[in-house]
Amino acid sequence: MSRWEKKFGKYAIPNLTMILIACYVAGYLMKWLTPGLLEHLTLNPYAILHGQVWRLVTWVIAPPSSFDIFTIIMLLFYFNLGTSLERTWGTWQYNVYIFTGIFLTVIGSFLCMGLYYLILGDAITPQNASLIFAMGAWQFSTYYINMSIFLAFAATFPDVQVLLMFVIPVKVKWLGVVYAVFLLVDLIQYYSLGMYYWFAVAAIGASLLNFVVFYLRSRHSYMHLNPKQMKRKMEFRQDVKRNSRITKHKCAICGRTEEDDPTLEFRFCSKCNGNYEYCQYHLFTHEHRK
Repeated sequence: MSRWEKKFGKYAIPNLTMILIACYVAGYLMKWLTPGLLEHLTLNPYAILHGQVWRLVTWVIAPPSSFDIFTIIMLLFYFNLGTSLERTWGTWQYNVYIFTGIFLTVIGSFLCMGLYYLILGDAITPQNASLIFAMGAWQFSTYYINMSIFLAFAATFPDVQVLLMFVIPVKVKWLGVVYAVFLLVDLIQYYSLGMYYWFAVAAIGASLLNFVVFYLRSRHSYMHLNPKQMKRKMEFRQDVKRNSRITKHKCAICGRTEEDDPTLEFRFCSKCNGNYEYCQYHLFTHEHRK
């Protein structure tokens, strides 16, 4: 545990992935019901410098442009990934990862604005600046931050298998490679945005930089652990914590107790030779012990 976690860990926000998804839902509802209001919440650096400082926070509500069944599936997928990472890393480290991505995105938006002023110079007037940066602000959302969650998951659990399209088993590390290819395709497609291209580059670059910073920091600095070591350490902590507690019930198959899940029900098997107790998931599926 780092000194920062010891000092500020109590302020970490649990279930942060759920909060991000709730922001997505709120953003889509606002987009459908009051689209004019959402325009005043996006990450517009020009507007922020002109007094609209609330945009530094409210932009996380801005959803991606599209919404379909694939969006719902991906949000559920990211919820599972984020929850797994939070359990493995701990709430503090997961908070650091997410908020670093948010901070880098904000910084990227201001650097992007500076780049436009550097390139266009006097061509940017107070009249057209407001329109340029208002349109570019729509490129900034937590979409790519959520995508960086996938990269972090692939680095931590490279050999975990998931069902692609609910059918094809594939290891997460290969999906990470596919994701990197998709990012390159996005960059190529965004080139058609013309003058708004660099806003998209800043959004994608911030998420990638967040992952790079995380990975380098996990190899050096105060963490002294790479993602795989973090996973093993957290599993060891959970085993020690679970074994150190005195519990009333414990499944003879999976080892889960009422401390792991208060909703579990436990029963002894009358057909087993000995006092073997099983949870509801293994009571009728285990092999009887003679």
